[in-house]
Amino acid sequence: MSGIYMLLGTLIALGVLVTIHEYGHFWVARRCGVRVLRFSVGFGKPLLVWKDRHGTEFAIAAIPLGGYVKMLDGREEPLAAEEESQAFNLKTVQQRIAIVAAGPMANFLLAFVFFWALAMLGTQQVRPVIGAVQPDSLADIAGLQSGQEIVAVDGQAVHGWGDIHIRLLRRLGESGTLQIEARQPGNTLASPYVMQLQDWQKGVDELNPLQALGLEPWRPETTARLTHFAEHGPALAAGLREGDLVLALDATPVENWYQLVQLIQQRPNESVVLQIERNGSEIQLPVQLGERVENGVNRGFLGAGVTSEPWPEQMLIQRSFGLFEGALEGVSQTWRMSTMTLMSIKKMLLGEMSAKNLSGPISIAKVAGASAESGLRSFLSFMAYLSISLGVLNLLPVPVLDGGHLMFYAVEWVRGKPLSERIQALGMQLGMALVLSLMAFAVFNDIARL
Repeated sequence: MSGIYMLLGTLIALGVLVTIHEYGHFWVARRCGVRVLRFSVGFGKPLLVWKDRHGTEFAIAAIPLGGYVKMLDGREEPLAAEEESQAFNLKTVQQRIAIVAAGPMANFLLAFVFFWALAMLGTQQVRPVIGAVQPDSLADIAGLQSGQEIVAVDGQAVHGWGDIHIRLLRRLGESGTLQIEARQPGNTLASPYVMQLQDWQKGVDELNPLQALGLEPWRPETTARLTHFAEHGPALAAGLREGDLVLALDATPVENWYQLVQLIQQRPNESVVLQIERNGSEIQLPVQLGERVENGVNRGFLGAGVTSEPWPEQMLIQRSFGLFEGALEGVSQTWRMSTMTLMSIKKMLLGEMSAKNLSGPISIAKVAGASAESGLRSFLSFMAYLSISLGVLNLLPVPVLDGGHLMFYAVEWVRGKPLSERIQALGMQLGMALVLSLMAFAVFNDIARL
């Protein structure tokens, strides 16, 4: 079933985002009097083709990894005298800038609409209450304690762990002070806690900002009663069954599931003895643990899971907005995620953030499937983030991308004449090489994560 969600989620997400992006180019081109010859969603052999009354050919092609709008252009074919007023290359530089910029702008507009809709639909977030603070961690040194609720990071209010995660991502690779405001249970006044950062998480491959600070979110107490198993995993091979309650591991008492996970992770590829309760009786089972790599560290692996306890109502925050307030929230979220995406790119280029965090089509497909399976809100949120990423990436000043064309047209506007065709062609070749290299690196990252 997950495979179906992944396929449908990917096709819907890419189909909508690419169509909106190209429609931005198409709509402004038409308003500028440019004749559009073809509007294609996807590359390769067309699967479906039709024409409108203006003679524009619309196509849905076999490879759904992009699209294009082909406009009448005198650089590609000879023009009749009556066609010159409809050619893209003969429009003013300001009109060409508007047409090229319209694609990324359409992606930002779509993200705003999704965030607006999400704000009015309402969201439910887990109250950011600290469950535990790791000894000698940055959070421990700053004085944060279990049971406190975080209300702000660097002076910005937060309403859930998701907000905190985004605020912390902005500080990756940086030095200086990080300020967290938190309050004790039952209090309305918060106190500031300051942490000193030094090249914080610079170059780390697998990011977990909360863990890096030494914070663990509060979560409901979940017993170590096993309810599901990984196929061919160590748990099934050892004879563990659904309903087994793990009481101890090698004589170390197990109070809850999270403690058991920590004990197992410390014992990769080791033989352990689990004391379990089954049908009212206690038995001991030897288990040969497996091994997997997480964050570059070898960790033990049991291949079993539990069903989590439901969250208490007082630990959940409900937020919803009206029509006007939702629009403001949509603008705020779009701006916040756009600047964070741009900042992440800058940090990758400067080495402050590991380039291994760059994701490709495989990761996008996996997240698309997971978000689609989680429900409408999750899928709309994913599409909003992906639309922003598409908009930001296309505005980078790299020839071949929209941003590269905008760079050439900006130079033309300032100089009063375009750059030579030789320079533009060289730029396109370099840009194509860079884009293909980045795509190959992103796919390599995806495969490595698998």
